[in-house]
Amino acid sequence: MNPLPSTCDLCDARKADSSGVLRVFAGSGWRNYGGAERMAGPISTVRCLDDNSQVKAAVEGPGAGRVLVVDGAASLRRALLGGNLAAAAARNGWAGLWIHGAVRDLAELRAVPITIWALGHLPMPCDRKGQGERDVAIWIEGQAIRPGEWLLADADGLLVHPTPLG
Repeated sequence: MNPLPSTCDLCDARKADSSGVLRVFAGSGWRNYGGAERMAGPISTVRCLDDNSQVKAAVEGPGAGRVLVVDGAASLRRALLGGNLAAAAARNGWAGLWIHGAVRDLAELRAVPITIWALGHLPMPCDRKGQGERDVAIWIEGQAIRPGEWLLADADGLLVHPTPLG
């Protein structure tokens, strides 16, 4: 099996495409907190605000090589992912997580063998109230992300495309 190309190589090949089909998210402002450098796979989504009930439900189920993209509305008030949920994601076959919000338990996250992109970190956990939605269209940085689309991420940034990248 051939390794996936880098995000830079994919952007080089598509630099003349102005259709907007390939969505590019800059690496600046985001940080990888996980123990792996790259992630790729079909997208599953969660939309929530300061309540990670649906994140917990997702990562405790089979990941099947998918990437969980969580729209936490860029909130840095409560961490949407910590060490226990990251370990569950790795154990259950998730390819990685992209959190549009905060994470916690940094040493534990670094020990997990998956990629975990997030906006920031803080120690405050969520107060679970069962809120949030799963596998719905979400918006991050003004760009739509839909369940079933594909994500590829490395140190240079994150790419979302309707079909597998590579």
